[in-house]
Amino acid sequence: MLLPLVVYAQIDAAALARAQRGGQGNGIYGATIPGMDNTGMEGQEGMEGESADSTDAKEKRERRALESYYFADTVRALRNWKWNIDTHYNRVDIQPLDTTLSDWRIDYVFYRKGVGDMALGGLGQSSQAVNWFDRRQDPDFIFARSYDAYTARIDNVPFYNAKTPLTNLMYLESGQKRYREEHFEIVHSQNISPSTSFNVNYKSRGTMGLYDWQRTKNHNLSVAVAHTGKRYSVHAAYMNNSIETRENGGVVGEWAIADTTFEMPSGVPMRLASAEAKNRYRNNAFFIKQAIAIPLQRVTEYDFSLADIPSVYVGHQLEYNTWSKVYTDKRATYTNQRGHYNEETGKWESVGDLTYYDDWFIDPQTSRDSISERLLSNKVFVQVQPWDRDGVVSTIDGGIGVDLHTYSYLNLENYLSGQMTKDKRTSWYIYGATGGKIKRYADWGFNIKYHPSGYRGGDLSLGADVTLRAFIREHPLILRGRFSQSLRTPSYWHENLFSNHYAWFNSFDKESETRFEVNFSVPDIALELGAWQGVIGNMVYYGNDSRVAQHSGNVSLTSLYARKDFRFAGFHLDHRALVQITSNESVLPVPTFSAYLSYYYEFWVVRDVLRVQIGIDGRYNTAYHAPTYNPALAAFINQREVRVGNYPYLDAFVSAKWKRMRILLKLQHLNDNLFGNGEYFQVARYPLNPRMFKFGISWSFYD
Repeated sequence: MLLPLVVYAQIDAAALARAQRGGQGNGIYGATIPGMDNTGMEGQEGMEGESADSTDAKEKRERRALESYYFADTVRALRNWKWNIDTHYNRVDIQPLDTTLSDWRIDYVFYRKGVGDMALGGLGQSSQAVNWFDRRQDPDFIFARSYDAYTARIDNVPFYNAKTPLTNLMYLESGQKRYREEHFEIVHSQNISPSTSFNVNYKSRGTMGLYDWQRTKNHNLSVAVAHTGKRYSVHAAYMNNSIETRENGGVVGEWAIADTTFEMPSGVPMRLASAEAKNRYRNNAFFIKQAIAIPLQRVTEYDFSLADIPSVYVGHQLEYNTWSKVYTDKRATYTNQRGHYNEETGKWESVGDLTYYDDWFIDPQTSRDSISERLLSNKVFVQVQPWDRDGVVSTIDGGIGVDLHTYSYLNLENYLSGQMTKDKRTSWYIYGATGGKIKRYADWGFNIKYHPSGYRGGDLSLGADVTLRAFIREHPLILRGRFSQSLRTPSYWHENLFSNHYAWFNSFDKESETRFEVNFSVPDIALELGAWQGVIGNMVYYGNDSRVAQHSGNVSLTSLYARKDFRFAGFHLDHRALVQITSNESVLPVPTFSAYLSYYYEFWVVRDVLRVQIGIDGRYNTAYHAPTYNPALAAFINQREVRVGNYPYLDAFVSAKWKRMRILLKLQHLNDNLFGNGEYFQVARYPLNPRMFKFGISWSFYD
């Protein structure tokens, strides 16, 4: 995975040292952490740094209040920061705490990474990364995978350390009340002690629906507690995801968007004509991860943490995660006014009495397909620190775990009674890793995970990575290489599914994937170059008929990524481009070229009080057989009937930061009905939103 200007887990000490000296870097051009200023939270004055160590060995050194081995001195010097946990190992991944203007204008979160996602159109709806290598391959509850940009999960729940309480309120809206999109978000984090903190993170995002039957409500909550002490650490969180979305099946034909002007978007004819076509998702999850340190030598009052002392860490992680999905609809027909072209008359003719689904296995008039999945996961792990956490061999990790899976669904016999059929599976696995660093010039790592028995017996994943750094006048040049190999069991639902519209019972071979990645970046000049090469064997996919299938051979994919941002005085010219070449478009369809461009002017209206950006964002990809979306399966389908693309989608914006408040004014889809081919689709048959005005504010409180 590329890390475009994102904080690395091991932060460059030289860059942070410059930040501690008060260097005023501006985003990726300066010496600060991306998304932070020199305080760790833009808009705060000064930094609570730590006093220098005394050169007198006899003088007792001042003890730091936060003594966790997770955080280096350079991180502890920040006023506020956040992190995510590693789901397998006794590590954390430091993240930027962003209250700057850098990406504030990009209000759809799935557009912020690389060239972004392909989306159904509305806020809170399904999306899928354009870059295939950014798509999550986790086989658990695949029906919610298209909501990854929104859902709270164990791998993305944030933990905070704040020397003053932090609260952030955010609200964005657009469109008329009847068709409004809304984004409300509240985050509160507070430290009980220097080592103990809790936070609440709630997001509500959705749309009333510009098009018929498009209403979506997406609610996500996480409540997290962390204690990162000198010898004992614990991370715990509760997560709740609730998604309700009406399904319209997309437009009856691309002509309804490209060739016809409707007075309102709600007049565009859709393929699912019933108001009862809905998906409802519910998710509750809890995890707790704890570790205790056993130092291998005597700890003195001079030792601020165990990071520099040979130690052994013993830990345990428990996760409970349950997902459910209910799909309902009623039989209804639609008419495609241009369903048939008459070559004799040279005119399009109407075709009626069409239905979205070909099969109605259980009930010919109504559907109510209920599916749920539960995971109970236990793992214990050991981490050995032979010398210190910055040594040539920093840690040696190992663990063993067991996953208890329960899959529930309605079959034909109990469909009317509503009693669920349950299928229980057990997976055992062992895993390990090691890594280290050579001063500040090189990092290396290796990891492996193997399922020796159980439901996923024989699954294997291994990987290796190395990062090399060189410095020109303390400006880093970073070269990273990664290799991974995996052998995985297909999702349970790819092999077992019974519903009103789709039913299959498959026995697939394991999928295999070999992946190489190279990334070169120069953060101080905003340059990043990357390349991937992947070979996927026995790939499982949804075919043109929406049935799941397995390709018997290998599919190769080559991807090239480039990012370069230019700055001339207050002018910013930001560029991201992605080239993807697939060996089999019917199995793995991707656009050959995708790009995101952002041109804007940034300036102070009132020095150190009000800063403003004015500019245009644009997205584009070449035409290809883009996937479509199937509501009953909640999956992206490889269709071969229409090609979409070659359409520039432009947004004009004014964003500002006034003290602790950020403000956004945005005209989304500026070029609607002005220029372009009129086919503003990223997903086949699902049009993006027409022109609309947006307003938003984000207000941070630090006390």
